[in-house]
This record gives sequence, C-alpha cells and structure tokens, in this order.
Amino acid sequence: MLICWEWLAQYVKLDIDPEALATRFAMTGLNHESTEKVGNDIVIDLEVTSNRGDCLGHIGVAREASVILGSDLHIPEAAVLGTGQPIAEQLSVVNDFPSGCSRYTARVIRGVKVGPSPEWLVRRLAAIGIASINNVVDATNYVMMECGQPLHAFDLKQVHGNKIIVRAAHAKETLRAIDHRTYELDPQMIVIADAERALAIGGVMGGAESEVSESTTDLLIEAAAFAPLAVRRAARLLKLQSPSSFRFERRPDPAGLDWASRRCCELILQTAGGALCEGVIDVGLPTEPREAIPFRLLQIERVLGIQIAKPEVQRILLALGCTFSQGIVPQDTEKDLTEKLYVVPPSWRADLSREVDLIEEVARIYGYERIPENVAVPLQVAEVRPKDLTQVRVRRVLSAYGIDEAMTASVVAENLEKLGSPWTAQPSLETETPLLVGARLLRRSLLPSLLASRYNNQSQAIRNAQLYEIANLYLPAAAATDLPSHMSALGIVTQGELQFIKGIVEAIIFEVAAKSCSVVWQTCEHSLFAAGSLQQVAVDGKLLGFVGLISRPAQDAMSLDQPVALAELSIDVLTSALQEVRRADRVSLFPAMTRDLNFVVDEPIQWSEFSTVCKSAAGPLLQEVCYQETYRDTKKDGTGKKRLLLSLHFQSLDRTLTSNEVDAEVAKILAACAQRFDAKLLA
Repeated sequence: MLICWEWLAQYVKLDIDPEALATRFAMTGLNHESTEKVGNDIVIDLEVTSNRGDCLGHIGVAREASVILGSDLHIPEAAVLGTGQPIAEQLSVVNDFPSGCSRYTARVIRGVKVGPSPEWLVRRLAAIGIASINNVVDATNYVMMECGQPLHAFDLKQVHGNKIIVRAAHAKETLRAIDHRTYELDPQMIVIADAERALAIGGVMGGAESEVSESTTDLLIEAAAFAPLAVRRAARLLKLQSPSSFRFERRPDPAGLDWASRRCCELILQTAGGALCEGVIDVGLPTEPREAIPFRLLQIERVLGIQIAKPEVQRILLALGCTFSQGIVPQDTEKDLTEKLYVVPPSWRADLSREVDLIEEVARIYGYERIPENVAVPLQVAEVRPKDLTQVRVRRVLSAYGIDEAMTASVVAENLEKLGSPWTAQPSLETETPLLVGARLLRRSLLPSLLASRYNNQSQAIRNAQLYEIANLYLPAAAATDLPSHMSALGIVTQGELQFIKGIVEAIIFEVAAKSCSVVWQTCEHSLFAAGSLQQVAVDGKLLGFVGLISRPAQDAMSLDQPVALAELSIDVLTSALQEVRRADRVSLFPAMTRDLNFVVDEPIQWSEFSTVCKSAAGPLLQEVCYQETYRDTKKDGTGKKRLLLSLHFQSLDRTLTSNEVDAEVAKILAACAQRFDAKLLA
C-alpha cells in the first residue's frame, strides 16, 4: 500500500520524520517496505497483511498514525446536498443476488462535464502510481485510495430501462470490460445489469458500454458490499485482478459505504460540476452492530507476561475505535470474579473477534519493545487426547513398514470420486464454489487421492510408492432428515500383496487396541476392489475398515502399471478400542510345546473363523494359533476341499507341560473343529 505523505497529513498532524513514522508503523504491524521521494512529496510503501483491510486506504493508515502519535484524526464530513429531482423517480434497483451483494447503494448526478482533473488530484494519484483518466473516474479512484471502499461510475444514459439489477451471471453470458476484452461469465459471478444486458462484473471491473466518456453528462454512482469469496473467485477465474477486487476480497468497512458514496459525489461536484439528485437508493441489509467481546484483564499478564494498567488498556482500545458496553454479553458464560471489560470493536476492524485479538492490539500499541526479553510467560502443555495417541502409534507402525505419509486435498474432482467409497453409496457433498481448479466434491474415501499420488510418483519413475494418509472423510446423510457427518480415517496404498497389507492392518490393531478386543474379518464386495479380495474388519462389533486389492478397471482408470493393495480404517473406531497404557505380558520361564495339525476342510471356510474356534475350544494353555499354509489336492481330497496347515503353541506360566496335558487340549480342538466345520485331520 503506497501512502502519500501530503495526502496522509490531511487527516492527522504529522510532527515526525517520515522514516521515524515508518519505523513506528513497522513496530505496530504495518511492515515498512520502502520510502521514496516522488516530485515534492514523500511516498511510503507499507506491507498490509490480509487481515488488515482497513489499512488499504489513507484514512485507515491515518487512524493508525493518530493512535501511534497521540494526535487527533480529522475525516472529511462528505456533506452533499441533493438539489435535483428525487432519485426514486428516475432509477430503480433490484437485488436478486443478496448472497453475493448484501447491500447496494446508488446516487445520480446530472449535468456533469467530463474533462481533466485538477492538478492536486492528478498529483496525488500519480504519487501512488495511478494514472489520471478524467475528473469522474479519478474521483472514484481517489475515494477508493482514501477510505478503501471501491466505487464505480456508470454513464446513466447507457443504463437501459432506468433500472439496475444485481443478479448472478447467466451461463455463457459475456461482457466487454473497460479493458476492451470480452469475458465469458458463469452463474456464480455477480453481475450489475440493466433491463437488457450486463453492465459490470460486481466487485471486479465495469463494462465498456457504460463507461464514462467525454460525452457523458449524467452519472450513476455505485457503492456496494460484495461477498469477498464471490469476488475472489471471479477475479481468479477471469485473471482480472484489480484494485477494487483486491479490496473487496478483504472486506471494506460496511459502515463506511455511504460515506464513500457521499464523498465521491462531493468530489465530482467540485471537479465536474452538475447537480446531485435528491436522496439515495439503498437496497440490502443494514450494517449489523458488533457484539461485545469479554476481555479479562488478568489475561494480559498470562499471555504477555507483563501487567498493563486498566486505564492504559482502556485508552489504547478507545484510541483504536473500540467502545465499551455494560454488563454481561451473550457469549460471556463465566461465573467468576475476574475483572472484565466488554469491548465492542469498530466496524472497520473485522479481524477483532476474540479476547486474544484485543490483547494483541493492546500489546502492539503499548509497544513490543516494552516487553522484557526475559519475561516468564507461563506455558501449559496440552493434554494428549486418545485420538492423538492412536495416530502416534499408527504412524509408528507404518513408518516401521517403510510406508510414507502423504497429504492430499479434501476437495477432489469428479474423476476421483467416481471410483466410489466403501463407506457409503450416497453421492458426494459439493462445495458452493470449487476450491481447486475443477475440484468441488468433498471426498468420501482417501484411497482415490492416494492412488492419484501413486500415479504421480510412477510418472516420476518411482514405481512402488507406498503411501498412507490420516485425514477426514465427509459422508453424506443416509436419509433426507439426517445431517452429513465426517470421520477421521487412515488410508493405505502398498504393493499388490494382500497378505502384506493385511499384516500391516493386524499390526496396527495389535499396537493400538487392547488384547481383549474381538477382531472379526468378513468378505464383502465393492467395485474399487478386485472380486474376492475385499475383507471388512470389525473391532468389538464396530466396523473398523476395509482391506483388499485394487480392481482391474480402477487400476486402468488411474493408469497404474502395477496392481496395488488398499486399506482404509476408521481412526475413530480404532480410538474407541485404544489401550492407553500398554503393559507387557508375563514371560514364562518354562518351555513351550508345539503341535502341527493338517486339516481337510470345505473351500468356503475362512481362517479367521477356524482360528477362533481353535482358541475358544482350548483352555488357557493355548498361547497362539499360527497359520502355515493352504494346499489343494482334488485327486486325494475331492472338489471343493482344501488342506489347512496350522501350528498350536502351548505354554504354562507356572510349570513345564506334559505331553498328556497338551494332547488333551489338542483333542478338544479336534472335536470342536470336527463338529463346527466337519474338519478331518490328516495323519
């Protein structure tokens, strides 16, 4: 933001060297970029952060200077008198897009003479890098750089039907802007139109057909409040950033909108003549009053480490434009005796919404240099949440397996979401505007994003990128009366071996969950996974997630040259089974005994069911059931049969086991397997 010294001095007394003031600005948050002499004037370049839109005009910077210097602030009254016929008889305004334009005001000036601007106006604009165009356009630019509120002047004779309509652009609608280029608009852009056609892109740029020229005699002066997101999106999409869009994106002072309109009319009447029509058309919502913020004075010492007297705190806040209310405010729910102020921020400081914001304001004006470097600021370590502990253990397991963590966007394009989600069949939630190019869908699964990341690695000659991500999924409501939900999930993409990724999931469950938790695996189907490979796992009856191999159509759709294995787990369910304090098992001092068994069973029988029956049939002496191999011999066993080889490990904590004890336990297992699965033991 370029600040003209002569211009700034119009609002505040500057009894200070420009370099000294620039240093003071830097110490209070407006970083000093440079100071240059332009003609007979001095121009200071200040870096204005995105939260300080109030400093995108000379008056805003003058407010800061008045607080720093302790000087009075003088703002022009902008008093204009309408002498022409009432504006309501000459123009009407309809706002059909209130979500994009919360307020629109219009004034009319008739009989102007468009021509060169006076020397003082040209000089001030030139000092901050703005070329003079004519006395009307210069007046709108001057007021914008004065207070930060963009304005626009239309040639009233080009407003067909004497009607202004604020609406969304039509699909494929075009506008020839004042830069004499034609732009194609979309229905999410704000358009200022007349009864027949679009005249301007709201908040971005006016149209060539209604721009002010030397033949213009009647003016319509627009001052409006456009939605920052809509303006930002239109400016980015059209590659049409302008000083106006830059300021609308940072939300100008809503209470200063009418002042800016009157100030612009005042300058036009001074420099171009004419008569202002009586009244103003003001369509939209009035400015909402700011709510009071409870400000506990003891918090100053807790946050800054120093004490600042209450009168000094009040002086600083009043100088910044804050006011004080009395009594309890709606959001003040504390029932203590802490001394508080109830601070109402000014309309131009949208960034002040919390108690800590007020503390920062007091600190920067009081002076950061007055806070000792060795002051003791009390710190309190945040308590580790169960969910945090779960994620730490999950990351530890995956790092041990050599899996790299990825970070991908939560909003994705349709080509990823059409792969589907194992969690829901409902269509994806959509954002109102795309947050990335072509991306507007909230993802229902992490796996498509991780597959896209694997492809990106593949295109860089990294053929076997093994990735995981922990992030939120956004699940649509199952019924119209329900609300959408989100869940924290873990997605994993590895080399195409089902046993490998299933082993990773089992290791995660073992590392996180209590041993007493029941883990059940079941087969299921989904188009993202190869037929017969997908299994869902539940912990204590709650669905934990899915493990399987990618289907061939999905692999081809993602242009992957190798098969991959996929897993997606619910971090929330995993946390519900968390054993926060892990205790080591007692180690037996006595030898273990092993029995290898080879069963012939039916093909559909799953290992998870078989091992569960073995564990439940035996007593506490059985420590582990280990899968060894599956073998098929149709000649000996017949069609639909398979051989299941497993090992049983027995051990006691207090004695050496005898063969008879182990044989008795094995007999129980054989009987249970024969009864449950009709399993036959091979000799």
